[in-house]
Amino acid sequence: MENSTPEENFAKTGLLLPPAPTPIGVYTPYLIDGKYLYLSGHGPVQNDKQLIKGRIGKDIDMEQGKLAAQQVGLTMLSTIKTHLGSLNKVKRVIKVLGMVNCVPEFEKHPYIINGCSELFVKVWGKQNGIGVRSAVGFGSLPDNIPVEIEALFELGHWEKNLLD
Repeated sequence: MENSTPEENFAKTGLLLPPAPTPIGVYTPYLIDGKYLYLSGHGPVQNDKQLIKGRIGKDIDMEQGKLAAQQVGLTMLSTIKTHLGSLNKVKRVIKVLGMVNCVPEFEKHPYIINGCSELFVKVWGKQNGIGVRSAVGFGSLPDNIPVEIEALFELGHWEKNLLD
């Protein structure tokens, strides 16, 4: 990965980006402040623009939840590409907040959010793709989506020697 750009790294995954979501509430999906890119909470938008739905531990299992978190990551990447033009404009991940729609007994929130975090590592490498993170459970999320994630990124030139 050390000689590949984030765009090239993403292409190697073979995954497809869904359409970038448009707000249905009073908010902006992204905000740039200086060298920081803030992404609002994103849900798991699929290629047909439909949302993955269901509560983990009731309607869907852990593996499906982890895939839903990966789909949220893909949706976030789509927002970045749509509004900034390239994943190469993001230097690194700073913070990820993962919210999991689950039954009260569910305790594996970090495992679910790894679906998104592992995708970011594939794109930006271990050094730049792993930021600080929280993964918490909720009794419900909008439209009964299983996962919602928001994130903070640093903008700037990615560094080849930090991708590994």
